[in-house]
Amino acid sequence: MQESGGVPDVFDPRIYATGIPHDRFRALRDRAPVARQEEPEILGWPAGSGFWAVTRHADVVRVLKDSATYSSCLGATQIRDPDPADLPFIRRMMLNQDPPDHGRLRRLVSRAFTPGRIERFAVTARERARQLLAGAIDAGGEPDLVRAVTDDYALLNLTDLLGVPPGDRGLLHTWTERVIAYQDPDEPPVLDAEGRPVNPRSPAMLAEMFDYAQELAVHKRAHPADDVMTVLATSELADAEMEMFFFLLTVAGNDTVRSAAPGGLLALAEHQDEQRRLWTGEVDTGTAVDELLRVHPPVLSFRRTAAHDTELSGQRIRRGDKVVVFHASANHDERVFPDPHRLDLGRTPNPHVSFGDGPHVCLGAHFARLQLRVLHEEVRGACGGLELAGPPRRLVSNFINGVKSLPVRLREPFAPHA
Repeated sequence: MQESGGVPDVFDPRIYATGIPHDRFRALRDRAPVARQEEPEILGWPAGSGFWAVTRHADVVRVLKDSATYSSCLGATQIRDPDPADLPFIRRMMLNQDPPDHGRLRRLVSRAFTPGRIERFAVTARERARQLLAGAIDAGGEPDLVRAVTDDYALLNLTDLLGVPPGDRGLLHTWTERVIAYQDPDEPPVLDAEGRPVNPRSPAMLAEMFDYAQELAVHKRAHPADDVMTVLATSELADAEMEMFFFLLTVAGNDTVRSAAPGGLLALAEHQDEQRRLWTGEVDTGTAVDELLRVHPPVLSFRRTAAHDTELSGQRIRRGDKVVVFHASANHDERVFPDPHRLDLGRTPNPHVSFGDGPHVCLGAHFARLQLRVLHEEVRGACGGLELAGPPRRLVSNFINGVKSLPVRLREPFAPHA
């Protein structure tokens, strides 16, 4: 669907297979910053009731900060409505709660994400990046950095942080694919007895993951270690809350870096002048990482539900309406970012919303930035630059800004200074 009533469609997940639809978002920001969107039946998923698309930076931040008006709990945080029977189950997850319940869980789990614990992983992450890059270079040819480097880099860093045994790491990859790639034709949905796709976040689809989380928790209580699952297993969390945290950390913790890492490398390959600034040390790596996150946010959108009648940018919103914020649009809002479609690795200030805002700002943002900074430093050390060797393949999704394939040519490293 191109447009409905003259309003560009930004719902259809197939649009995002060719990249962020910047022309559509620009039109919405300029003409209809809070625009009604239809939810037709697409890719076998049933039609929905429609929603309000929020595309300007100021409005996105307002929605994310005002949890009393725009609830994460009433209808959860995915555009598609969950089965009403599944909603109480889905609301166990911190992501789908509002204050004060959300704050209690966040405080409990934040103990696991101490700066000291995360910084200790920097050494491991750096060595892993070096090994993966060396393997890609030694294999010769034109490596696919997603397959050769970034998928394993994100997954193995996460499983180290969680404390998942090496032999079980493939399970986390399988579960993540099932949840994240459910709209993509390369990951066919599981169908019920009537041939309808089953929500990958439903109790039936998560039972295997939850059973594993409980088994791992029992092991961590008997054999505590310096990892997040030990903290969760020995905390005040109820079993059901611990299961949901394991799900949240497995999926969000993996796919944030899994999407942002190749997305950032793709942006560098497409902007050779900025790439040279990074390679020559003209710009700080941490500042560059934030700009790469701005232009390639790992999450495209999040849903809220209006808790009462309200108004946003002159648009009346009724209680119960779905309100969807588009991070990818907010990050390119001309009202906030000068020349927003120019990659500027030295851009500052850079108030992007790639990790959200308000009470639900990403709990693992520091961990994600650390991994991305280390990866870019190691890519810079391993080669003299990179350029595309073929078109990238993107995930079909209106939720995750994923890159499925990134073939590149790696230039020889710079000669050392005399």
